[in-house]
Formats: sequence, structure tokens, C-alpha cells
Amino acid sequence: MGLRERKKEKTRLALLDAALDLFLEQGYESTTVEQIAGVVEVSPRTFFRYFTSKDHLALWFHDQGEEIMLDTMRSRPEGEPPFTALMHALRAVLSDLHDSTPEDSERFLKLRRLLDKYPHLVGQSVARSAETEQRLAGLVAARRGVDPGEDQLSHLIVAYGMSTMRVGFECPRHDGTMQEVVRRMEETIELAERSLRPGWDL
Repeated sequence: MGLRERKKEKTRLALLDAALDLFLEQGYESTTVEQIAGVVEVSPRTFFRYFTSKDHLALWFHDQGEEIMLDTMRSRPEGEPPFTALMHALRAVLSDLHDSTPEDSERFLKLRRLLDKYPHLVGQSVARSAETEQRLAGLVAARRGVDPGEDQLSHLIVAYGMSTMRVGFECPRHDGTMQEVVRRMEETIELAERSLRPGWDL
């Protein structure tokens, strides 16, 4: 990463940190883009170079996770069963979480508290996840050689796989470290894999 890219990443993370702290301290609805930009000492115009809105900022984890999953799915061997490829994609996300810096772990846990505190953001998170699932279903369908607009099984494969992430993230529902969250997600993936007969996704 060059100097320019490092500076941009530093600004992006500073905006993210400022926003998460303000959201949790004074309330999501009460926090404005101007306030977030002011903490970082940049203009609102600069804010919009990094995030399209407050909601985009609050759901930053989805963008990162989607990129990892799509890249992993595209890199898996051609003959690999679709659900297996998808599980590798989910584990790539967990690996990224596992290797997080202490700062990234703190951001993730703050986001988790934010979703607990503001249920309307959960609805937006679900909507954002649906976009990711549509893109994953397209890759699964391509792997199976079918039309994603016509094939229900491709969408079911993705829905079942993504549900393991939701269960691992939400159950049991208590505060914990990043490593505890990752461990629960890993356990849920293993449970899902044990629950299915080989070849069900072909």
C-alpha cells in the first residue's frame, strides 16, 4: 500500500471510529454526518468520498465480508461441490476476523452493540445481506451450470450457508471477545456440514 492509499485508509478508519463512538454515546439518529466529519477534522464532502451515508457506514462489515466471499468462491476448484465452496468462502471471512487487529476487533464488537441497540439497523443489515446472497447465488448457479433466475436449489444452498453465519453471530446472545464470536461461527458451520448428506447440493 502506497503513501496515498495508507492516508486514505487512515481517514476511512478514523471516520468509522468516530461514527461508531458517536452512535453509541449520543444515539444513532442524533448523530449527523457533519458531526462525524468534525471529529476527524474533515469536511462532509470528504466523508462522502468514503461512505454513501450513515447507514452505509454502520453496515461497513457487509462490504468487507462480501468481497472476501465472492473472491473465495471464484477461486475454488471448478469441480468442487457448491456448498463446499460456499463453506470455504464463509471460513475465509472467519479467518479474516480471526486475524483482525485489536482495533478491528473493537470496531466489530461496537457494531454488534449498535445492532443490538437499534433494531431498525438490523432490518437494513438483513437487506444488505440479501444483496450478497443474490450475488453468491449467481456464482453457485454458474458452478452448477444453471440459470440463477430459474433454479431454486442454488438460492437454497446460499440461504442455508448464510444462515449458519447468522446463527453463529446471534446465538448465544451475550457480549464476548472477537475470538469467542469466531469460535461460535466455526462451530455452527461444522454443525451445518454434519447435518447434510453428501451430494445434496448437486
